[in-house]
Amino acid sequence: MLLKDKVAVVYGAGGPIGGAIARHFAAAGALVQLAGRTEAKLRAVAEEIGASGGRARTAVVDALDERAVQNLVDRLVTETGRLDTSVNVIGLGDVQKPLREITLAEFLQPITTAMQTQFITTSVAARHMSARGSGVILCFGGDGPQTLPGLGGFKVTLDAMEGLRRQWACELGEHGIRVLTMRTGGIPETLPQDFPGRDELIAGLVEPTLLRRAATLSDVGNVATFLASDLAASITSTEINISGGAIPD
Repeated sequence: MLLKDKVAVVYGAGGPIGGAIARHFAAAGALVQLAGRTEAKLRAVAEEIGASGGRARTAVVDALDERAVQNLVDRLVTETGRLDTSVNVIGLGDVQKPLREITLAEFLQPITTAMQTQFITTSVAARHMSARGSGVILCFGGDGPQTLPGLGGFKVTLDAMEGLRRQWACELGEHGIRVLTMRTGGIPETLPQDFPGRDELIAGLVEPTLLRRAATLSDVGNVATFLASDLAASITSTEINISGGAIPD
Protein backbone atom coordinates (compact mmCIF):
# COMPACT_ATOMS: atom_id res chain seq x y z
CA MET A 1 0.00 0.00 0.00
CA LEU A 2 2.56 2.55 -1.17
CA LEU A 3 -0.05 5.32 -1.43
CA LYS A 4 -2.12 4.52 1.65
CA ASP A 5 -4.25 7.52 2.67
CA LYS A 6 -2.88 9.71 -0.13
CA VAL A 7 -5.11 11.70 -2.49
CA ALA A 8 -4.48 11.98 -6.22
CA VAL A 9 -6.19 13.65 -9.15
CA VAL A 10 -5.79 12.19 -12.64
CA TYR A 11 -6.79 14.31 -15.63
CA GLY A 12 -7.58 12.20 -18.67
CA ALA A 13 -8.56 9.31 -16.40
CA GLY A 14 -11.06 8.00 -18.95
CA GLY A 15 -8.28 7.17 -21.41
CA PRO A 16 -6.14 4.02 -21.37
CA ILE A 17 -3.05 5.63 -19.81
CA GLY A 18 -4.92 7.75 -17.28
CA GLY A 19 -7.17 4.83 -16.41
CA ALA A 20 -4.18 2.55 -15.82
CA ILE A 21 -2.52 5.08 -13.53
CA ALA A 22 -5.76 5.65 -11.63
CA ARG A 23 -6.35 1.92 -11.11
CA HIS A 24 -2.82 1.36 -9.84
CA PHE A 25 -3.00 4.38 -7.52
CA ALA A 26 -6.25 3.08 -6.05
CA ALA A 27 -4.83 -0.43 -5.64
CA ALA A 28 -1.93 1.12 -3.73
CA GLY A 29 -4.34 2.74 -1.27
CA ALA A 30 -4.94 6.22 -2.69
CA LEU A 31 -8.25 8.00 -3.03
CA VAL A 32 -8.31 8.92 -6.73
CA GLN A 33 -10.21 11.82 -8.24
CA LEU A 34 -10.93 10.89 -11.84
CA ALA A 35 -11.24 13.92 -14.12
CA GLY A 36 -12.05 14.10 -17.80
CA ARG A 37 -14.58 15.20 -20.39
CA THR A 38 -16.53 11.96 -20.89
CA GLU A 39 -18.65 10.88 -17.95
CA ALA A 40 -19.29 7.33 -19.17
CA LYS A 41 -15.57 6.57 -19.47
CA LEU A 42 -14.83 8.00 -16.04
CA ARG A 43 -17.69 6.05 -14.50
CA ALA A 44 -16.41 2.80 -16.05
CA VAL A 45 -12.98 3.31 -14.50
CA ALA A 46 -14.51 4.23 -11.13
CA GLU A 47 -16.71 1.15 -11.14
CA GLU A 48 -13.74 -1.07 -11.92
CA ILE A 49 -11.76 0.51 -9.07
CA GLY A 50 -14.68 0.12 -6.69
CA ALA A 51 -15.18 -3.52 -7.64
CA SER A 52 -11.55 -4.14 -6.68
CA GLY A 53 -12.00 -2.50 -3.29
CA GLY A 54 -10.43 0.82 -4.21
CA ARG A 55 -11.72 4.37 -3.80
CA ALA A 56 -12.46 6.70 -6.70
CA ARG A 57 -14.69 9.65 -7.44
CA THR A 58 -15.48 11.25 -10.79
CA ALA A 59 -15.84 14.77 -12.14
CA VAL A 60 -16.47 15.94 -15.69
CA VAL A 61 -13.88 18.68 -16.14
CA ASP A 62 -12.20 20.27 -19.14
CA ALA A 63 -8.55 20.78 -18.19
CA LEU A 64 -8.49 23.86 -20.42
CA ASP A 65 -10.98 25.54 -18.09
CA GLU A 66 -8.91 27.08 -15.30
CA ARG A 67 -11.88 27.92 -13.11
CA ALA A 68 -13.30 24.40 -13.41
CA VAL A 69 -9.95 22.87 -12.47
CA GLN A 70 -9.59 25.27 -9.55
CA ASN A 71 -13.07 24.44 -8.27
CA LEU A 72 -12.43 20.71 -8.59
CA VAL A 73 -9.17 20.78 -6.65
CA ASP A 74 -10.45 23.23 -4.03
CA ARG A 75 -13.43 20.96 -3.38
CA LEU A 76 -11.23 17.86 -3.26
CA VAL A 77 -8.86 19.42 -0.71
CA THR A 78 -11.73 20.81 1.35
CA GLU A 79 -13.33 17.38 1.59
CA THR A 80 -10.19 15.26 2.03
CA GLY A 81 -7.75 17.69 3.63
CA ARG A 82 -4.95 17.12 1.14
CA LEU A 83 -3.67 16.69 -2.41
CA ASP A 84 -0.60 14.52 -2.81
CA THR A 85 -0.34 13.86 -6.54
CA SER A 86 -1.55 15.51 -9.75
CA VAL A 87 -1.29 13.65 -13.05
CA ASN A 88 -2.13 15.16 -16.44
CA VAL A 89 -2.43 12.67 -19.34
CA ILE A 90 -5.17 14.29 -21.39
CA GLY A 91 -5.33 13.81 -25.16
CA LEU A 92 -3.63 16.56 -27.16
CA GLY A 93 -5.60 16.32 -30.40
CA ASP A 94 -2.40 16.24 -32.42
CA VAL A 95 -2.54 16.02 -36.21
CA GLN A 96 0.39 13.99 -37.49
CA LYS A 97 1.41 15.06 -40.99
CA PRO A 98 4.65 16.25 -42.58
CA LEU A 99 5.33 19.87 -41.68
CA ARG A 100 5.13 20.90 -45.34
CA GLU A 101 1.56 19.61 -45.48
CA ILE A 102 0.19 20.70 -42.12
CA THR A 103 -1.69 23.92 -41.44
CA LEU A 104 -0.59 26.38 -38.77
CA ALA A 105 -3.71 25.61 -36.72
CA GLU A 106 -3.04 21.85 -36.90
CA PHE A 107 0.60 22.38 -35.93
CA LEU A 108 -0.24 24.56 -32.94
CA GLN A 109 -3.16 22.45 -31.67
CA PRO A 110 -1.19 20.00 -29.46
CA ILE A 111 1.34 22.63 -28.39
CA THR A 112 -1.33 25.05 -27.22
CA THR A 113 -3.39 22.35 -25.52
CA ALA A 114 -0.42 20.87 -23.70
CA MET A 115 0.98 24.18 -22.53
CA GLN A 116 -2.37 25.47 -21.30
CA THR A 117 -3.50 22.32 -19.50
CA GLN A 118 -0.12 21.49 -17.99
CA PHE A 119 0.23 25.04 -16.70
CA ILE A 120 -3.31 25.12 -15.31
CA THR A 121 -3.31 21.74 -13.59
CA THR A 122 0.18 22.19 -12.16
CA SER A 123 -0.34 25.73 -10.89
CA VAL A 124 -3.64 24.81 -9.23
CA ALA A 125 -2.12 21.75 -7.55
CA ALA A 126 0.99 23.66 -6.50
CA ARG A 127 -1.01 26.17 -4.46
CA HIS A 128 -2.35 23.40 -2.23
CA MET A 129 0.82 21.29 -2.19
CA SER A 130 2.99 24.27 -1.20
CA ALA A 131 0.87 24.83 1.90
CA ARG A 132 1.64 21.26 3.04
CA GLY A 133 5.27 21.28 1.91
CA SER A 134 4.99 18.19 -0.29
CA GLY A 135 3.48 16.85 -3.47
CA VAL A 136 4.15 15.15 -6.79
CA ILE A 137 3.36 16.40 -10.29
CA LEU A 138 3.50 13.71 -12.99
CA CYS A 139 3.65 14.44 -16.71
CA PHE A 140 3.70 12.01 -19.61
CA GLY A 141 5.71 12.31 -22.82
CA GLY A 142 9.42 13.05 -22.72
CA ASP A 143 11.77 14.78 -25.14
CA GLY A 144 15.17 13.98 -26.63
CA PRO A 145 16.93 14.28 -29.99
CA GLN A 146 15.09 11.38 -31.61
CA THR A 147 12.18 12.06 -33.91
CA LEU A 148 10.45 10.69 -37.00
CA PRO A 149 9.08 12.29 -40.15
CA GLY A 150 5.41 13.21 -40.27
CA LEU A 151 4.75 13.93 -36.59
CA GLY A 152 3.48 17.46 -37.17
CA GLY A 153 3.55 19.37 -33.89
CA PHE A 154 3.59 16.29 -31.65
CA LYS A 155 7.34 15.99 -31.02
CA VAL A 156 7.62 19.76 -30.64
CA THR A 157 4.87 19.50 -28.01
CA LEU A 158 6.83 16.90 -26.03
CA ASP A 159 9.89 19.15 -26.07
CA ALA A 160 7.80 22.10 -24.88
CA MET A 161 6.28 20.03 -22.08
CA GLU A 162 9.74 19.09 -20.87
CA GLY A 163 10.84 22.72 -20.85
CA LEU A 164 7.81 23.59 -18.74
CA ARG A 165 8.42 20.60 -16.45
CA ARG A 166 12.02 21.71 -15.82
CA GLN A 167 10.88 25.22 -14.95
CA TRP A 168 8.19 23.98 -12.57
CA ALA A 169 10.64 21.59 -10.89
CA CYS A 170 13.13 24.41 -10.41
CA GLU A 171 10.58 26.72 -8.82
CA LEU A 172 8.61 24.18 -6.77
CA GLY A 173 11.48 22.18 -5.32
CA GLU A 174 11.92 24.51 -2.35
CA HIS A 175 8.29 23.83 -1.46
CA GLY A 176 8.86 20.07 -1.33
CA ILE A 177 7.07 19.42 -4.64
CA ARG A 178 8.58 16.94 -7.08
CA VAL A 179 7.92 17.28 -10.84
CA LEU A 180 8.57 14.32 -13.13
CA THR A 181 7.93 12.97 -16.61
CA MET A 182 7.46 9.38 -17.71
CA ARG A 183 8.34 8.45 -21.28
CA THR A 184 7.61 5.12 -22.93
CA GLY A 185 8.35 5.26 -26.64
CA GLY A 186 4.82 4.01 -27.32
CA ILE A 187 2.40 1.56 -25.70
CA PRO A 188 0.93 -1.11 -28.04
CA GLU A 189 -2.18 -1.57 -25.87
CA THR A 190 -3.32 1.96 -26.62
CA LEU A 191 -3.81 1.13 -30.30
CA PRO A 192 -7.40 0.05 -31.08
CA GLN A 193 -7.76 -3.47 -32.45
CA ASP A 194 -9.12 -2.14 -35.75
CA PHE A 195 -6.45 0.56 -36.14
CA PRO A 196 -5.07 0.47 -39.72
CA GLY A 197 -1.64 -1.17 -39.83
CA ARG A 198 -1.79 -2.01 -36.13
CA ASP A 199 0.48 -5.07 -36.31
CA GLU A 200 3.12 -3.18 -38.27
CA LEU A 201 2.99 -0.26 -35.84
CA ILE A 202 3.41 -2.55 -32.85
CA ALA A 203 6.35 -4.27 -34.50
CA GLY A 204 7.87 -0.85 -35.06
CA LEU A 205 7.51 -0.04 -31.36
CA VAL A 206 9.06 -3.31 -30.20
CA GLU A 207 11.91 -3.61 -32.72
CA PRO A 208 14.11 -0.76 -31.41
CA THR A 209 13.81 -1.82 -27.76
CA LEU A 210 16.73 -3.54 -26.07
CA LEU A 211 14.42 -5.76 -24.03
CA ARG A 212 12.41 -6.87 -27.07
CA ARG A 213 9.25 -5.61 -25.42
CA ALA A 214 7.51 -2.26 -25.33
CA ALA A 215 6.07 -0.72 -22.18
CA THR A 216 2.63 -1.93 -21.10
CA LEU A 217 -0.13 -0.04 -19.35
CA SER A 218 0.69 -2.07 -16.26
CA ASP A 219 4.30 -0.85 -16.47
CA VAL A 220 3.06 2.74 -16.61
CA GLY A 221 0.78 2.22 -13.61
CA ASN A 222 3.48 0.53 -11.54
CA VAL A 223 6.12 3.17 -12.26
CA ALA A 224 3.67 6.03 -11.66
CA THR A 225 2.77 4.51 -8.29
CA PHE A 226 6.43 4.27 -7.30
CA LEU A 227 7.10 7.87 -8.38
CA ALA A 228 4.10 9.12 -6.40
CA SER A 229 5.22 7.26 -3.29
CA ASP A 230 7.64 8.26 -0.57
CA LEU A 231 10.10 5.67 -1.91
CA ALA A 232 10.89 8.15 -4.70
CA ALA A 233 11.27 11.10 -2.32
CA SER A 234 14.65 12.17 -3.76
CA ILE A 235 13.64 12.03 -7.44
CA THR A 236 12.60 15.24 -9.19
CA SER A 237 13.25 17.32 -12.32
CA THR A 238 13.92 14.35 -14.58
CA GLU A 239 12.42 11.93 -17.07
CA ILE A 240 11.80 8.35 -16.03
CA ASN A 241 12.58 6.25 -19.08
CA ILE A 242 10.45 3.11 -19.38
CA SER A 243 10.92 2.64 -23.12
CA GLY A 244 12.71 -0.69 -22.79
CA GLY A 245 15.83 0.99 -24.19
CA ALA A 246 14.13 2.18 -27.39
CA ILE A 247 14.90 5.79 -26.45
CA PRO A 248 18.47 5.99 -25.20
CA ASP A 249 19.43 8.62 -22.63
